[in-house]
Amino acid sequence: MTIQVFENEEQVALAGAALIAAELLQDPYTVLGLPTGSTPIGIYRELIRMFENGVISFAEASAFNLDEYIGLEPDHEQSYSYFLHSNFIDHVNFRAENIRLVQGIAVNANEECEQYEQEITDAGGIDLQLLGIGRNGHIGFNEPAAWFEKTTHVVDLAADTIAANSRFFANEDEVPRQAISMGIGTIMDAEKIVLAATGSSKAEAIRAMCKGRIDPACQASILQIHPNVTILLDPAAAALI
Repeated sequence: MTIQVFENEEQVALAGAALIAAELLQDPYTVLGLPTGSTPIGIYRELIRMFENGVISFAEASAFNLDEYIGLEPDHEQSYSYFLHSNFIDHVNFRAENIRLVQGIAVNANEECEQYEQEITDAGGIDLQLLGIGRNGHIGFNEPAAWFEKTTHVVDLAADTIAANSRFFANEDEVPRQAISMGIGTIMDAEKIVLAATGSSKAEAIRAMCKGRIDPACQASILQIHPNVTILLDPAAAALI
């Protein structure tokens, strides 16, 4: 686990985009794992800028998203499909057939999980997985538990996650109670992982992830044993390590 601390959030975004750009320049057929959240927005903004300046292309790349709420249409403003399209995908040159976003409105969520997992496998797995981290140490929607889920699965969202995400909805009651998420095993199968976190609200989770024992109560702690993980932090997020 390589930990880099930068002066501010903007530098974290630049560093994250640089790592992804380097992967694309080395392998135009890179398979990316894409998260949502406030921290990745800056990274996506920098990637869009690099694309517009002709530095990188996504024409041959593929992408899978990390997770999605169950019950939200893809065009719902709070769906993660909508987020990724509006903040990133629609601004670069991915081919439509190379984008696979998990469907939160699938008739059978468990079958969607199985199909999604198979499609990731068929693509050769994730080459570079970008991650954020929740205040309770979750990655994707893998909430604190007594175990690590291996594959894409249905998740009952923790109260802390619902409360944290309620700021994006009219009120807490509108936040979906379930989601579909890549499993920890799927994430850990990625060749490279880049996790970015900023702000003091993430400091406890970062400490548990980097300095605590490997414990499914902090799902991100499993990253300690991945062979190629880069952690990008600002001083507030890194304050307890």
